[in-house]
Amino acid sequence: MAAGLASLTGVTVEFLEYPATVTPLGGSGKSYYLGGAGVRGLTIAGQFIKVTSIGVYLEDKAFPCLASKWKGKTQDELLNSIDFFMDIVKGPYEKFIRGSKIMALEGAEYGSKVSENCANHMKAAGTYGQAEAEALQKFVQIFQPQNFPPGSSVFYLISPNGTLTISFSDDGTLPKAAAGVIENKTLTETLVETMIGKHTVSPALKLSLASRLAALFNEIDVNDKN
Repeated sequence: MAAGLASLTGVTVEFLEYPATVTPLGGSGKSYYLGGAGVRGLTIAGQFIKVTSIGVYLEDKAFPCLASKWKGKTQDELLNSIDFFMDIVKGPYEKFIRGSKIMALEGAEYGSKVSENCANHMKAAGTYGQAEAEALQKFVQIFQPQNFPPGSSVFYLISPNGTLTISFSDDGTLPKAAAGVIENKTLTETLVETMIGKHTVSPALKLSLASRLAALFNEIDVNDKN
């Protein structure tokens, strides 16, 4: 474990608890550490409605890797740097993301909305092709039979080569088995970018990441990358 990670704390978003570390069941047994968490909402008729929350976890070697470039930067410097968040998106380490529901949502509708958002991002970037269209179709199919009551969760385990493993639970507990796997690095990186990139779905998540990581980087030995 990289030095400094022991100081990480959990985060509470509404009634949802994001612990400082998680070890997914049925996986490699590897632990992931909470970078940040925040609410995602929509403004309807001038009122901000909280819909979901997102927590971004990273494997331990991600932190010294990021700190080697960003150590010494302030919260605001990180928050206002697209490059910082894109380093997280494209970094050569595993990411584990938990999205939990504040409001009840239908799986088919949720999957379609996420798919549409990702497609629009890829089309704007010129990275949308037949392989990405097929990957998104599979993404929607994985979500089709699901229903998400308040407190239920979607988990995304992302490998450095772009493998996306999706799983679900009725609460915040870690599932034992995957619901589906998608092999498409462009889609996988786009999914993360919609969460923390320039056109984020959760400014609160970006603020949490910038605040927590700016403090954490000062405690990390940048030579400890293993």
